[in-house]
Amino acid sequence: MKNATIQLGTLTCPSCIQKIENAAKSFNGVDKDSVKVLFNSGKLKFDFDHEKVSAEDVAKAITALGYDVKKTQVKDKK
Repeated sequence: MKNATIQLGTLTCPSCIQKIENAAKSFNGVDKDSVKVLFNSGKLKFDFDHEKVSAEDVAKAITALGYDVKKTQVKDKK
């Protein structure tokens, strides 16, 4: 498993959180319990199986929803 942090643009409403979390959770290989949007810092964090999905796939889905993705960071989960 790996851990991803995606830096988003400024989030303006609580419904944004739900849309972004649902997009991330829709991918096979994403640990649905780990998906969390940090509203104030504009980050999405989640754990995923890198053999099934990539953080870039999730970032593209968020961009397709109309949100700005500034940076994607991936680390090995400890």
